[in-house]
Amino acid sequence: MSDTTNLLLSVTSQAALQRRKVRELREGFIQILLLLAAISSVLVTLGIMEILIFESIKFFTNPELKEVGVDNIFLDFFNLVNPQWTVLFEEKHFGILTLLSSTLLTSFIALVVAIPIGTTVAIFLSEFAIPSVREALKPILELLAGVPSVVFGYFALNVISPFIRSFNENIPGFNRLSAGIVIGIAIIPIISSIAEDAMRAVPNQMREGSYALGATRLNTAINVVLPAAFSGIVAAYILGVSRAVGETMIVAVAGGLQAIYSWNPLEGAATISAYIVQVSLGDIEFGSLEYESIFAAGLTLAVITLVLNLIGFFLIKKYKETY
Repeated sequence: MSDTTNLLLSVTSQAALQRRKVRELREGFIQILLLLAAISSVLVTLGIMEILIFESIKFFTNPELKEVGVDNIFLDFFNLVNPQWTVLFEEKHFGILTLLSSTLLTSFIALVVAIPIGTTVAIFLSEFAIPSVREALKPILELLAGVPSVVFGYFALNVISPFIRSFNENIPGFNRLSAGIVIGIAIIPIISSIAEDAMRAVPNQMREGSYALGATRLNTAINVVLPAAFSGIVAAYILGVSRAVGETMIVAVAGGLQAIYSWNPLEGAATISAYIVQVSLGDIEFGSLEYESIFAAGLTLAVITLVLNLIGFFLIKKYKETY
C-alpha cells in the first residue's frame, strides 16, 4: 500500500471520527434540552402544589376563623351532615361538600354524554371509516377541542338551557344539567381521539385472526379491539374526567354561582372552579379569609384530580397489553 493511499485512509478516518464527535455532541445537547424540559414541567407542578398547600395551611390556621364564629374549621370544612358554603356572607361557613356536590354532579353528567359518544366515534374512525373519511373527520373533531370554553358556556346558556326549559318553564336558566351536557360535548374530542389512537395501535394480526374465525367487523371491534386497547381507552376516560372536574368557564357561565348543596341537576349551583372564578374577579381583598379560601377549594380539586390519575395509572398498569 502506497504512502498516498495511507494518507487518504488516515484523512478519511479522522473526518469520520470528527463527524462522530459532532453527532455525539449534538445528541448530548438535545438530551440535555429534553431533560431540562422534563425537569421544568415537574418543577412547575411541584411549585403549584407548594402554593396550594402552604396557602391552604394559612387558611386553616387563620385567626380570623375564631372571630367569624368557626371554632373548628376542619369539622366545618368536612361537614357531611349540613354543609354550607357561605364564605362571602356575614355568617360564614366552609362546608366544601356544597361546592363538591356540584362539581361531581356536572362531571358525572358530562361523562354520561361523552363516554358513549366518544367511544362510538373512536370505534367508527378506527374500525369502519375508510382512510379518506378518517383523515377528513379527525381534524374536524380535534378542532372542537380548540374551541374556547367560554364559547361552550354561552352555547349551554343560549341553546341547551332554553331547550331543556322548553319541557318545563319552571327550570331556571342557570342549571347544572345544561352545563354538564356541554362539558360532555367539550370533552368528546379528548376521549375519541386518544381512544382511537389506542385502538389503531392494536396489531392487525388480531383483527385478521378474528375475521378468520368468522367474526364480523362489529364483533371484532367489540370483542377483540376494545379489550386489547383497554388501557389506552381508560387513559382517555381519565383525561376526560380530569378536564370535566376542572372545567371553569362553562359552569361559571351556565351553571350558576350560588353555593347550594343539592344533587338536583335542574337547579343552578356553583362548582369549586366557578367559586374560584367568582372570588378572583378582584372584588375580594388580597390576603383576606375569603381570598385564602380559594386555595383550600383549589387543593380539594387538585386532590380529586390526583386520585383520578392514580386510579387511571393502576388500571392502565393492570390491564396494559404488550405486543
